[in-house]
Amino acid sequence: MMFKWKKLGRVFNPQDVENVSWLNEFAQAPSVLIFDKFIRVYFSCRPKPDENGQYVSYTGYVDLNRFNLFEVLNIAKEPILSLGEKGTFDEFGIYPTSVIRNENQVLAYYAGWTRCESVPFNVAIGMAVSNNNGETFTKMGSGPILSYSINEPFILSGPKIRRFNNQWYLWYIAGSKWIKNNGKPEPVYKIRMASSSDGIHWIKQDQDLIKNKLEENEAQASPDVFFYKNKYHMFFCYRYSLNFRGKEGGYRIGYASSDDLITWVRDDRKVGIDISDEGWDSEMIAYPHVFELDDKIYMFYLGNQVGRYGFGLAELEQYKSE
Repeated sequence: MMFKWKKLGRVFNPQDVENVSWLNEFAQAPSVLIFDKFIRVYFSCRPKPDENGQYVSYTGYVDLNRFNLFEVLNIAKEPILSLGEKGTFDEFGIYPTSVIRNENQVLAYYAGWTRCESVPFNVAIGMAVSNNNGETFTKMGSGPILSYSINEPFILSGPKIRRFNNQWYLWYIAGSKWIKNNGKPEPVYKIRMASSSDGIHWIKQDQDLIKNKLEENEAQASPDVFFYKNKYHMFFCYRYSLNFRGKEGGYRIGYASSDDLITWVRDDRKVGIDISDEGWDSEMIAYPHVFELDDKIYMFYLGNQVGRYGFGLAELEQYKSE
């Protein structure tokens, strides 16, 4: 089966927002929460760097008219979560975030960033709860719910939360090595999955899910899974390990399918979406998020420089046999 996506255009550009200091640039890793009259799209953003050129990251949201997804109704007044206390895993960043409803609450699973000395950063996954329809969240605690382990020594990030057949699933990425890029360390990470009966206590599957396509050190991110036409589908993004910040080595969106959520068959020929010839998404596309709304299937995705200039929207036009 082949997908074909029709790009509808860029929905949100953070550089159009004025006088919001914590939302200066980037709108990364969109995640959707659906309401009766609007959809709330969570994304991660950054204020200007500090005097040492260091960034932090926050998560906010934008509300879009459900019946016209290019109409912005509201932008969050504050980040949904504060950065962590000194020494905690999320002291320097909340990015990315994935949300899901659970009865009367909204749960958020997020990557928390800390700075390191020999490498730039490390990441683990935290959890937070909202009792006001996802406007603000309270952390479950000061530490992560999913962190480094003997076979996943660093960088647990990119959480995507889903629930199928009364079971919770958390897809994420786990670092496997650091390699040098012009003298600077760059991480290699692969897609993995953990399952849970309550959304709090997790059992890791403890293996890479997606085979490499570009090279052994291919970096994979943003595994987004949905069930459609009696099959599980995963859209994700991938890139070269080095020289990936330009057009040639930058992120592209990949595709894999599964019957059981454990064994995945990769076939990027079926993805049905690529970079544009020109414009804000002409160098890379990344961090896909697929959602169903009013009998249509949509995808939010990032463009050049991994969302520095916002996110766009595509609609599933065809899903057909080869």
